[in-house]
Parts: sequence; C-alpha cells; structure tokens
Amino acid sequence: MKQALSLIALIVAVPAFAEEQRQLDAHEHGVGTLNIAIDGATVAMEFHAPGADIVGFEYAAESEADKAAIDAAVAILSAPLDLFGLSGAAACTLTEAHAELENEDTHDEDGHDEDGHDDHAAGEHDDDEEDHGDEEHDEGAGHTEFHANYTLTCDNPAALTEITFPYFDTFPNALEVEVQIITATGAQAFEVERDAPILDLGR
Repeated sequence: MKQALSLIALIVAVPAFAEEQRQLDAHEHGVGTLNIAIDGATVAMEFHAPGADIVGFEYAAESEADKAAIDAAVAILSAPLDLFGLSGAAACTLTEAHAELENEDTHDEDGHDEDGHDDHAAGEHDDDEEDHGDEEHDEGAGHTEFHANYTLTCDNPAALTEITFPYFDTFPNALEVEVQIITATGAQAFEVERDAPILDLGR
C-alpha cells in the first residue's frame, strides 16, 4: 500500500507543474489529461478536462439548465469504466470515485473572491451592463475544469494491455486525451485522439 501511495503521489505531483504552466500559457479546449498509476492490483486514475469539453461552457453556472448539466456531467465522470474501457481480461472493478467542477478563479484566489467574484457566482448583479462585463470576463479568463480521481482493483493487472475511450462519444467537444502511465518500472506518455480512440499498451 505504501508503494501504491507513493506512485499515486508521483502521478499527482509530476503532471501538476506542467498542467499549471499549460493553464497559465493557454487554456487548451478539446484536450483532457488522464494520469494512471499502476501498482500491483491497484490502479489509480486522475482525470482533468476543461469545462467547455464536458458541458460546452466555462462561465459560472447560474441557470437551472446549466446547473443540471454540471450535475449530470459529474455523475457521468463518476463512472470511469464507462468512459475509459480497460481490457476485460484485467477484470478491473471500481472501488472509489470522486468528480467535481473546479473554478480556476475560486481555486487560485480564495482570499479575493469576496471582493471580485462572489456577486457573479451568486448570480447577483447591479445592472445589465455589469452583468455583460462579468460574462465577458468569465468567457475570456475565468476557466473551469472538471477533475476526477478514481481507484480500481484489477484481478489480473498484467492483462491490462488496452484502453478504449468511449469518452469521446460521450463528450462531443473532446478532441484529445493526453495520457501518462506510471508503474514501478517507469513512465510512458501517449496522446489519444478522437479519430483513433484506442490506446494499445501491448506494443
């Protein structure tokens, strides 16, 4: 278990810096990231995707329809085996899943939200002009991302030689997933695209 935890810590820490830099340089719509740590029978997965890829928007959800779309997306993302198909022979079962939508402004500016963003998040505006300005700010700079973490147990991890991506069928705005797999023997990186949604790990 200690080894599994160290691998999971590694998979969270290593891509985090690159992800931070990517977000600072440009918010890449269409591109998600899937980090996988495999240790014995334990498989830990961490997934990130821009809000636009999953629900089609990145502004703060205020309407009931937008809130319902986010709730539905979180429910879908909580079932990883329906999005990322692991080899059947590996006999993997989900033991833990957590998915959420995270607002970049809220995450990065905890102490400043009261001054700059709370009114918008709560849907309170002084007038139409202010509302319009906030909308432009959200679309241009206030990015949201869906984050999910999963833990699975595989009866036959050696048979995990392929991952399919029904994810692309579920979310039409998704174009690519950058995959990093870490095991006790090292790390591998892949890019899986919509037009070739199968990752062959047996090569």
